[in-house]
Amino acid sequence: MEFPLTTTHFLERARTLFGDQEIVSRRPDKSLRRSTYTEMLVRCEKLAAALVRLGVKQGDRVATLSWNHQPHLEAYLAVSAMGAVVHTLNLRLHPTELAYIATHAEDKVVIVDRSLLGLYDKFAPNVRSIEHVIVVNDDGGEIGPGRLDYETLLAAEAHGFDWPILDEKQAAMICYTSGTTGNPKGVVYSHRSTCLHSMATTSVDLLAVSESDTILAVVPMFHAAAWGLPFAAILAGSKMVFPGPHLDPPSLLDLIQREKVTFAAGVPTIWLGMLQLLDQQKGVYDTSTLRTTLVGGSAAPPSMIEGFEKRHGIIVLHAWGMTEMNPLGTVARVKHKLAKADYETRLGLRSSQGLPSMWVETRHVGPDGRELPRDGETMGELEVRGPWVARSYLGGEGEDRFTADGWFKTGDVVTIDSEGYVRITDRAKDVIKSGGEWISSVALENALMSHGSVLEAAVFAGQHEKWGERPIAAVVFKTGQRATPDELRNHLAAHFHKMWLPDEFVIVPQIPRTSTGKFLKTKLREEFGGILKGKG
Repeated sequence: MEFPLTTTHFLERARTLFGDQEIVSRRPDKSLRRSTYTEMLVRCEKLAAALVRLGVKQGDRVATLSWNHQPHLEAYLAVSAMGAVVHTLNLRLHPTELAYIATHAEDKVVIVDRSLLGLYDKFAPNVRSIEHVIVVNDDGGEIGPGRLDYETLLAAEAHGFDWPILDEKQAAMICYTSGTTGNPKGVVYSHRSTCLHSMATTSVDLLAVSESDTILAVVPMFHAAAWGLPFAAILAGSKMVFPGPHLDPPSLLDLIQREKVTFAAGVPTIWLGMLQLLDQQKGVYDTSTLRTTLVGGSAAPPSMIEGFEKRHGIIVLHAWGMTEMNPLGTVARVKHKLAKADYETRLGLRSSQGLPSMWVETRHVGPDGRELPRDGETMGELEVRGPWVARSYLGGEGEDRFTADGWFKTGDVVTIDSEGYVRITDRAKDVIKSGGEWISSVALENALMSHGSVLEAAVFAGQHEKWGERPIAAVVFKTGQRATPDELRNHLAAHFHKMWLPDEFVIVPQIPRTSTGKFLKTKLREEFGGILKGKG
């Protein structure tokens, strides 16, 4: 049959099969809001009807500026299923960036948490396309004049909405890149790509999301569709738990224990903090229901993966992707034939970026564009293609990121081995070029974070008159612990040639980060990158 792959099917499936499944959201005051799929879907119908009444048509952009909670999920589903386009605004961006993005996307309506109105007010006057502001009153304060209250808006609508038949190639969502090199770029997710991506994440060899799961999406819903987890959970019929603005380790561990979470997802920063707390307060939190923690966004240190497993019985599943990929690209599952290898070998596989998802194809190429051998050693830029990989950016920007033969240039420098495992050695812009040799900052960071005193480490290039560039390591120590530069250098010397060892170590209270939790090495280079200049 010619059956379109659209998010409308998610609503119908949830309504008929999983109506009594639960959705839990934590409010700013830490109280919990509980609801069911049935209740949520009625609210989706009312939201769609209200948006139509406000003049929203197919193709119009409806922006969200919200934490992870049920109304945000309602916007994901209702806006896309009515034929409009969800545009998630990253609340960690600067107001000037938000103004640029909202203007570039031509947002017509904004759904914003009342607790974030202060941020909204800083950029809204510079966005002329916004016609209506709908406020989710998450903290019970005043919403101000000229704004619509979310709950009042829904209460005015009758039950029921005639969902339109959509073309699967229509836009469902727009997400923007973090813009670390230039302005953020818009990536459009079609209904087809969203459906295929959601189906893939439920497969056993990828994320294995299922109806029996209780899913805690720590990864923000404003970043790359929360890695597609809200859509996958609805498709599978999973219980969903949303943390709201409370992303500190105690709050998250409390939710895991209270709601018996089985699957949680977030960036390494989140999990490093949780691991440290679990180590400090052994036996305080019950994490026995947690079958998998999905870690992505930046490389997960092997020491963290090992620490969770050996000290707390928690399995870390490492994944890699990009906003341009909807976003899942690879998952670090261990092939059956390799499962009996020694622990260090298996840990190496699990801490790699892993194997490509179904429908995603990978290759790595040299500066001349030629494909490189899959020997696990030769480094080159990773290129990908597949049905949920972007073929262009919104507005046709960044044409140089797409090859003439249909591949997307990721900007990641990788090796690929004979089994297909991808290992990122660096971002192309972060690899350290020292005396003609490429030094992997990621490999050095992972080794530093295996030192017992180190909480986090970021390695970046410093200017050197003889070698061009040399590695510098910024280090954050665990509470109450320290190590000397010589101790850190000796720790690394057991794993790397002396040419790779950092020339300097700088101790910092925290590593600067991008809006999506990745190390912001440009800031480190600006602050510390010149300290080697003039050294022989």
